[in-house]
Amino acid sequence: MSYSPQQVRDLTPIRAATVLRTQAHDVFLCHAWPDRRADAKDLHDLLVEEDVSVWFSEVSLRPGTDMRVAIERGLVSSRMGIVLVTPAMLEKLRTDRSIANNELSALLRRNLLVPVMHGVTFEELDNVSPMLASRGGFSTAEESIEDIVVKIAELVAEIEDEEADPLRMA
Repeated sequence: MSYSPQQVRDLTPIRAATVLRTQAHDVFLCHAWPDRRADAKDLHDLLVEEDVSVWFSEVSLRPGTDMRVAIERGLVSSRMGIVLVTPAMLEKLRTDRSIANNELSALLRRNLLVPVMHGVTFEELDNVSPMLASRGGFSTAEESIEDIVVKIAELVAEIEDEEADPLRMA
């Protein structure tokens, strides 16, 4: 799998921010609620097939659980975050009371967020969330979702290697 020079530059801070973090999940999957049974579920399933442990609301939230508490625990217990940016996510980001906004804020503060653009462009995201758009990530317009998932799995494996050997250089 090859990475563009820009992807290497963009993902280096994620690697650095996650070294020495012992977490329960590799990835927290942030998505818009309307995408939970389609695009987000597909992304989740592909990540799991690559042996990536994913905190995903459709799987991780149990009936009767306080959703906000569970999401907060998922955020804290994950090495990094993936935000699936779709037209539905752009719409959610336009509202002030979106749970997705809270998730993104937490992940952005920790410098642990990789956007996956799906059906939207970075330019469209920049019109809604310049801070999120400034993060390097992936776009399904440029690469298949399967190739993106392989890259995310490789990133997770590198993070795990660094955690096992903290003196190893990335």
